[in-house]
Amino acid sequence: MAKSKQVFVCNYCGQESTKWIGKCPSCNQWNTFKEHIISKKPSQSLSLSDSFSSKSAPIRLNEISTEKDQRINMQDDELNRVLGGGLVRGSLTLLGGDPGIGKSTLALQSALKLNQLKVLYISGEESERQLKLRANRIQYESENLFILCETSIDTIFLHIKQEAPDFVIIDSIQTVSNPQIESSPGSISQIRECTSAFLQLAKQSHIPILLIGHITKDGNIAGPKSLEHIVDTVLQFEGDQHYMYRILRSIKNRFGSTSELGIYEMRQDGLKEVANPSGLLLSQNSETMSGTTIASAIEGGRPFLIEAQALVSSAVYGTPQRSATGFNIKRMNMLLAVLEKRVGFKLAQKDVFLNIAGGLKIDDPAIDLAVISAILSSNMDVAIDSTTCMAGEVGLSGEIRPVNRIEQRIKEAEKLGFERFILPHYNYKGLTHSPKNIKLLPAKKVEEAFRFIFG
Repeated sequence: MAKSKQVFVCNYCGQESTKWIGKCPSCNQWNTFKEHIISKKPSQSLSLSDSFSSKSAPIRLNEISTEKDQRINMQDDELNRVLGGGLVRGSLTLLGGDPGIGKSTLALQSALKLNQLKVLYISGEESERQLKLRANRIQYESENLFILCETSIDTIFLHIKQEAPDFVIIDSIQTVSNPQIESSPGSISQIRECTSAFLQLAKQSHIPILLIGHITKDGNIAGPKSLEHIVDTVLQFEGDQHYMYRILRSIKNRFGSTSELGIYEMRQDGLKEVANPSGLLLSQNSETMSGTTIASAIEGGRPFLIEAQALVSSAVYGTPQRSATGFNIKRMNMLLAVLEKRVGFKLAQKDVFLNIAGGLKIDDPAIDLAVISAILSSNMDVAIDSTTCMAGEVGLSGEIRPVNRIEQRIKEAEKLGFERFILPHYNYKGLTHSPKNIKLLPAKKVEEAFRFIFG
């Protein structure tokens, strides 16, 4: 008889315990421990060492050769930007996102674009016919893309050894199972062991592997939190299904910056790269309305202009409502306090609703000035000139603090035809050259900026 062992594993961080615990001592989450039965039996299945052998020995650092083509061009400017210049050979990348957001579409579309490389797409959720229908809808053709519908990790390793692909996609990691572990696919032990096996495979064979992961109700990637520590890169594909835009962010990247941002447009024929997001995020309405301002934001190394919309009305139910979409609600409450304390506008009995157009979530503090300008414009019902753009962080004393990369912000506004740009006074003194086609308006305090905006 094979001996079995009972353990309790935290669903959130993967902490193990011999007995059930109400609160996890590692991540301080409540009611996350689940029971798992681990059976100790001799394995007769194919192991990773049987598939890919590697002789490990110490080697001098200066003897390690670095190839020029360490990164693979994904034929996608947005994806290359988020990855840090391309996909690194031998890396393990995790792509997560909400159900139906377009993770499989992005992975299949990227595989179809790599005509020069041999790509193996392993699916445990869809059949070959479903993948073929999706490829026909995307309207890309590739003779080097191979489809495999399999969930056993031993069989997957066997096919990878036989085919010797240049790139492997696993859709998804929650469907892959190891026969040596007596638990259902998608459990913590299965996900952790399978991901570790794929990491060892990627490092030994120098084959880049892309794993697609599910998202839980809390918005985290399903499985233990240690799953994100195992992989090299974690990509988050987000967006509202009711909007056409999708945003690709890098949460973790050992080979590049985590502040880059990629924007896609979901269309009938797949995902289309958005090379100029400023032109799509700005309203094309020629009629000027109150409560709308244009701000210059930067995500990663890319500047783009966004539209901040505000609606201020008298509170009907006694307690005023505060709502913000795409902006931190706590920061909006701080800006409202600055308007009331430093500028003198009474908004305590007003409902305030704020929206960042396009479904984006912006963390750049440089849009503070645009947010309070939109709120004040809606409160007074006075429209702001549509040719005015602004950038500046607002402090608690009402001062406009400097922001980074001001010259890139000004160039983006000048390229889109804006005539005036309100910026912090400290940034204005540090400019190396003045633009010709846009007028710069430096301001030290919020009151000075309001005089430029409302006259």
